[in-house]
Amino acid sequence: MSYDDLANDFSWEEMMKGKLQINKLLLLATSATCGFSAQAWAQESAQNVATGANRSDAEIVVTATRRVQALQDVPMSINVATGEQIERLKIFDIKDVQQLAPGLELRNDNGRNNTATLRGVSFDPDQGTGPAVDLYFNEVPVDAQTAFTAIYDVDQIEVLRGPQGGLRGRTAPSGAITIRTRRPNLSAIEGYAQATGTEDHAFNVQGGVSLPLVQDKVAIRASMLVDGNRGAQIRNITRDDWSQSRTMSGRLSLALQPAEGFDINLMYQYLNADNRVYPQIFGPGNAAIGNPPIGLDDRAALAEGRSRFINNSHLLTLDLNYDLGPVTLAFVGGHQETKLTQYGENDPGNAIHGYAPTQVTRSPYNVDTAELRLLSNNEGFFNWTIGGYYTKQTGNVTVDRPLDFIPSLPGVPVPVAPIFPVAGVITIPVNAETMALAGSVRLKPTDQLTFEAAGRYSIIKSRQSAVLNIPGLAPISILNPAFNYKAHPFTGSATLTYEFSPDLTVYAAYGRSFRAATAGVGVPQNTSRDLAISKQERSDSFEVGFKTAFLDRRVSLDVSAFYQKFDNFISRFTGIATDQGTNLDFNNDGIPDGFFVGPPDGTVDTNADYNYNGDATVKGIEATIAGRPTDYWDVSVSMSYVKARYDNALLPCNTVDPVTGLPVIVPEPAFGGVNNVSYCQRSSRLADVPNFTLTANSEIRFGSGPVQPFIRGLINYRPSVFSERQQFRYSHRELINLFAGLRGDENKWEISAFVRNVLNQKKITNIGTSNSTITGNNVIPGGAGVIFDSGYRVVNVTNPREFGISGSIRF
Repeated sequence: MSYDDLANDFSWEEMMKGKLQINKLLLLATSATCGFSAQAWAQESAQNVATGANRSDAEIVVTATRRVQALQDVPMSINVATGEQIERLKIFDIKDVQQLAPGLELRNDNGRNNTATLRGVSFDPDQGTGPAVDLYFNEVPVDAQTAFTAIYDVDQIEVLRGPQGGLRGRTAPSGAITIRTRRPNLSAIEGYAQATGTEDHAFNVQGGVSLPLVQDKVAIRASMLVDGNRGAQIRNITRDDWSQSRTMSGRLSLALQPAEGFDINLMYQYLNADNRVYPQIFGPGNAAIGNPPIGLDDRAALAEGRSRFINNSHLLTLDLNYDLGPVTLAFVGGHQETKLTQYGENDPGNAIHGYAPTQVTRSPYNVDTAELRLLSNNEGFFNWTIGGYYTKQTGNVTVDRPLDFIPSLPGVPVPVAPIFPVAGVITIPVNAETMALAGSVRLKPTDQLTFEAAGRYSIIKSRQSAVLNIPGLAPISILNPAFNYKAHPFTGSATLTYEFSPDLTVYAAYGRSFRAATAGVGVPQNTSRDLAISKQERSDSFEVGFKTAFLDRRVSLDVSAFYQKFDNFISRFTGIATDQGTNLDFNNDGIPDGFFVGPPDGTVDTNADYNYNGDATVKGIEATIAGRPTDYWDVSVSMSYVKARYDNALLPCNTVDPVTGLPVIVPEPAFGGVNNVSYCQRSSRLADVPNFTLTANSEIRFGSGPVQPFIRGLINYRPSVFSERQQFRYSHRELINLFAGLRGDENKWEISAFVRNVLNQKKITNIGTSNSTITGNNVIPGGAGVIFDSGYRVVNVTNPREFGISGSIRF
């Protein structure tokens, strides 16, 4: 965790304009076998697909409700992917799971900061709050930076949509992603190996093997991953270097079954990831300082300093189940010890040549988690669970922040004297603790009607503080006083399910979520309290839906509609122009010392990131049709339409002087007229994602002999969307991946060739709010800071078209 660091609706007119594109995509999905799988990504696994026979054991099994159920019986919207599906679609990073679920967006724009968006709600880990979309690894909550980095030897991934507040350890407003690794086989030796390489210097080698040590009693499983790639193929012209990522990971699992009904599973994972991701820039440049025009096709970076993120992580999980007859005792625990180190260049556009202000952030993530549950084994009228949960996070985050004095004069595009280096070190102790008591009941008065309710009472404690140390000055408290926080939220869910027939189920659900308030301990010194400390967030969600199957259960259709109301939704606003007041000169040497006092003085001193609250609503509809129409064809198409908007909220924003084109602070009467930042009334998007998204995947197999040819495809369609924050319209994207190959009898081996991004689209996925600039210090007393403009904006662009080949064996 690091503390450092909306937009017009997608109208129906826009949707009609894109209708032809959608129809073309759907035609391609069915005729060229490029399609989607949202509900049943697992349909290629023999034990998980509908084979045409009306058999319940052929249905997908999930654990979304903390007990084993057929997917078609779970009263919520869920996406599922098995390990086999992940391997066949060459998904080597969990971020690529978004290709299989509409409305889900997982991004990493700088090599470190993994963000998740689901149902139009986004989360930035730099908020320091609980995530909007939570992540669980073998039912243990983990941070996104570790969970997103490597995906291998996975049994199943489930994407749970909607508030998660009762059944799992932490409460989240938009959903959860659960990752379950493969466990050792107690009775037989088994394993797999897979190797993949591409023309763009990417490779992925992974595998795993299970060995029973004592038949049906003790077994181990070992697995490993080595992965390397150049991402979006960004070349740093200044450093004559390429962006690249290297990941190595190993996992050892132990399964014990000392007695019938007593299962113990222990897993240890080591991960080391080294990402050197240079920020891509584009724009007309600035001829006055020698910055030439750079286009998107150039895929270029100019940063002179390092842009590197290193993740060194140890993760231990323990899962224990003891069947005592009437009840089962279950324990889930984990320990994570992670060190995240980031080197970030603060002048990515090279606005000042020969100057590379590099910020270094070291974030230890030490977390212990334990959950003990007692579950009744009654499958009749009444079923219940009760349990306790505890987690604690500790570690001191340190930020080496450059606070250099840059002598400047208005109209001069370069510093007018040597830069005076000033080093500031921010120390941020992290201490957060959550205890919870949870329980659930399930009533089944008839064979068709089921009522389920879950509740969780939590005690959340945290202490957040930050101290800035500058050589020659006394320590400066950024948060004064320190933020001591305690909350006692009650969250939970309730569902009513009615089964009209084995092929038709309808449900209605309610969910309540909570996220704790947080302090922005990396905010600039001498800013108002509303910018430093956010309010706590609550939301209430209502959902109705149905799940049905037809054509002898070969095809299923799921539809859900939902409405969610947020009170004080917490979001992250980045790059906000800030007036910190008067910059003091302690030494009377004409050089301000970086210590600000008093009210805002009308000058923009820096750009900063803030957590802030605003009321919001989210509503939408999701639909999936999936199945196996014939024995040789699997296809699934899923769509999501979500409208997530602020409710006329007053939020931090950037305003620009129409004459000079420079950022200015506009007085806001609601805050006394003089404020550190500008505020704007917004009813815009919560995240820069379109309302409508569509995904599809399909596979066609030819023949049934010992060698079976196949072709498969994957499509994602994302319409254009206007970002009010960035004042930029993101173009529509049609991402198409194609695969063709041969498969052996009983899936014992497979060889395939593939091409990603068939259309070779070069589309911007993220763009900076404005040009990359550095703010200098005016040498004229009382003068405003001088803006050095690089002429470029920082962007992220889709990866180029990529050809590859992959082979795998199973035994």
